[in-house]
Amino acid sequence: MKMHKPSSITSALSQESPLFSVEFFPPKDDAGGRRMLETAEAIRPYSPNFVSITYGAGGGTRETTMRYARILQDEYNFEVMPHLTCVGHTVNELLEILEDFAKAGFRNVMALRGDPPQGEDVFKATEGGLSYGSDLVELIRENFPDFGIGVGGYPEKHPEAKDNIIDLANLKTKVDAGADFITTQLFFDNQAYFDFVKSCKDSGIDIPVLPGLLPVLSLGQVRRFCKMCEASLPTSLEKKLTQADDENHPTIGAEWAAGQINELLQGGAPGYHIYALNKPQSTLQILQSLGIEKTAA
Repeated sequence: MKMHKPSSITSALSQESPLFSVEFFPPKDDAGGRRMLETAEAIRPYSPNFVSITYGAGGGTRETTMRYARILQDEYNFEVMPHLTCVGHTVNELLEILEDFAKAGFRNVMALRGDPPQGEDVFKATEGGLSYGSDLVELIRENFPDFGIGVGGYPEKHPEAKDNIIDLANLKTKVDAGADFITTQLFFDNQAYFDFVKSCKDSGIDIPVLPGLLPVLSLGQVRRFCKMCEASLPTSLEKKLTQADDENHPTIGAEWAAGQINELLQGGAPGYHIYALNKPQSTLQILQSLGIEKTAA
């Protein structure tokens, strides 16, 4: 196997061809790990520009995130972007984690404030830690200047923000601190993305905005996610799911996501980021619907 050569995701976003990426989450047990790696194996022939792996609240998946990030890089030759959050860590601990990332060969990180730990409703900074995602971006930029830094953006407003103006101001603070690109929270109405990108530009945010898309697996799932993220659920999608048998929901979800991607790319989006949920079927259906061909054995 050829050696992986780390590169900045920013360079991939500057290319003319659309960027394609996939997000994994750290498995809870060995069976989950096998499912995740089976998904990675199924997606590998399509050569995503990068894959990301999330980070549990309170650092609960720190070791698991690192373990599987290494596997995705070293055994599957993916460009890997680990997530990192402020939750439960001091500044010194965050610097240790970032140093571990650097030693492992990672050159990109998704910098997030993070959600409150389970059972808590309000984010509280750890003593000696950081309070905002912008603080984490600044810490990374100052200490690891060669890292590519991604941050999150909410097309339909962060649930904790009072209004869109405040939300965009907070996002601009992260960008001004040194972020290279934005990956959006899930959305199902493309107009929300296009309006968000325009608002970003009007606010002086001029870095790439990569749309994040969730292939729907069930009506209950999409309703939960929309409630959690305060994303709108289009009436036409809800109607299709309501009228269809449960086993057809993943197919409907993949078709909807593929339609979104086509429209997004035609509208100027730099690519697309798929929240695969460690399951390959919907992602593969999307890629096949888009006419994406395998490029690796």
